[in-house]
Amino acid sequence: MNTINISVVVPCYNEEEVLGETSKRLLTVLSNLEKKNIINNKSFILFVDDGSKDNTWKIIEDLSKKNKMVRGLSFSRNYGHQNALFAGLMYSKEISDCIISIDADLQQDENAILEFIEKFNEGFEIVNGVRVNRESDTFFKKTTATFFYKLMKFMGVEIIENSADYRLLSSRVVKELENFGEVNLFLRGLFPVLGFKTTTVNHEVRERFAGKSKYSIKKMLMFALEGITSFSIVPIRIITFVGILSLLFCILMMLYVFYVAVFTDNAIQGWASTVIPLYLIGSIQIISLGIIGEYIGRTYMESKKRPKYIIDKTTE
Repeated sequence: MNTINISVVVPCYNEEEVLGETSKRLLTVLSNLEKKNIINNKSFILFVDDGSKDNTWKIIEDLSKKNKMVRGLSFSRNYGHQNALFAGLMYSKEISDCIISIDADLQQDENAILEFIEKFNEGFEIVNGVRVNRESDTFFKKTTATFFYKLMKFMGVEIIENSADYRLLSSRVVKELENFGEVNLFLRGLFPVLGFKTTTVNHEVRERFAGKSKYSIKKMLMFALEGITSFSIVPIRIITFVGILSLLFCILMMLYVFYVAVFTDNAIQGWASTVIPLYLIGSIQIISLGIIGEYIGRTYMESKKRPKYIIDKTTE
């Protein structure tokens, strides 16, 4: 069997506490695969430092000096996880047969890499990692994750439930991905659009062995917003639907006021019939403007055609 050349892309942001152990585990996996003649000695691990403020880049440099299978890229500032992942894919596309992305904390089981490669050798060009369960998650994270996937599906975004950014991509897929010019990246939504032969691999998710997760609630909300606004116009359609409901409500209010004025002797104070519709319509308008503003704002950012990232340093 012919050996293949793979790269393992690992986005990093303030991960000094885990990089030593992470590199050790990943190098062990690659070494075992090389001994079994599954991959060749040109395979490597690429750590992408997303503008970390701790010693992440220094550790990456030290690791690359000690082992030729470790390489690194460093951004000029923090550009976000999706851009760090994208940079790693673009770096590897010409020199690897396939690229595997995985999180720096290795909560995702790195031993599943063998099964990813087996699927690739069977002819699959996109292999998505799907977690078996969420037992390691807190109640809050489990609940919000479930809501996130249901919301994305409701909005019409094609996405694989319980999958993150642990996946294998052939170099051909990544080269096609380069043709997508979005500045606001939501990679999980882009891969189903590509349409290549796709499968999944189940894997365990463990508790983080050191450090803390860098995905705050704010980042999770922004990530969800990115996905919805990048792939769905359902929110704008909801605005239209709500506008119609609001119009019907106002018509009913007018009919009610007319009925009370003509067919009853009750005195109309005027407050309820004036203030309630005013607040209702006002709140709908503000929410609607906010949603439309999100789309306009993202269109504005896309029109600038600014680079997704700037590479400041490399280990080569």
